Amino acid sequence: MAPLRFAANLAWMFQEQPTLPQRIEAAARAGFGAAELGFPYACSASELRAAAERAGLELVLLNTPPGNQEKGDMGLGAVPGRQHEFREALALAVQYAKTLQCPRIHLLAGRIPMGAEREAVSAEMEDTFIENLRYAADILAQQNLTGLLEPINSRITDPRYFLTTPHQAAAILKKVGSPNLKLQLDIFHCQIMDGNLTRNLETYFPILGHVQIAQVPARHEPDSPGELDFPSLFQLLESMGYSGYIGCEYAPRGDTVKGLDWLHLYWKSHGLRGGES
Repeated sequence: MAPLRFAANLAWMFQEQPTLPQRIEAAARAGFGAAELGFPYACSASELRAAAERAGLELVLLNTPPGNQEKGDMGLGAVPGRQHEFREALALAVQYAKTLQCPRIHLLAGRIPMGAEREAVSAEMEDTFIENLRYAADILAQQNLTGLLEPINSRITDPRYFLTTPHQAAAILKKVGSPNLKLQLDIFHCQIMDGNLTRNLETYFPILGHVQIAQVPARHEPDSPGELDFPSLFQLLESMGYSGYIGCEYAPRGDTVKGLDWLHLYWKSHGLRGGES
């Protein structure tokens, strides 16, 4: 079985460094061969590309712009009446992805409007999301890019986020019917909303495009106290032949590098050194 490949999420890790280019370099020094960027738009794409090339780091995931966060936006994909803004956000994300040679874009769904009941707006929001995803799938296919849908838990992280479970995401992906749109499964969110991780991984493996990890409930390192047995989950993913990246989207308890013992143990158990995974 091939070893898993891990990517540092630079929106969460290496916060000791104030800028994304510095975090890219810090991740490479720590042994990572890949990174997720989250929202890279405060830096120029060319600056980030240069930093990644200097560090020898592959950039594997970025998000679409969130919209106006001061007004509560967290993505626009499923927000009715804002399709034009979604297309503008997608265009910017594609521009960055091409410059950064980053093959995956997480297409943020967005939040239920303030004061609205989820049940009352879910049908209209799903229709909007499907419309926007079909448009995005065509654009991404032209650029040989993959779009990802990530369910975010509504119990701890974001009570108003529209897309909350793998089941909901899978149903939408089926309706859209585009092979270059896939499921981004964050183990943290999935455990909180549904548990049944083995069954969920097996069920959704055919549409799985990316995996992310963090311990539950505090969202720290995989070896921190919590509900999940990550060594067993890693063995499961290996046995399933998962060949994509695993994004480390967690908040380090302290210094990022000092919290990487879990990763060093994984590398050692597979005869790897940093940068080979």
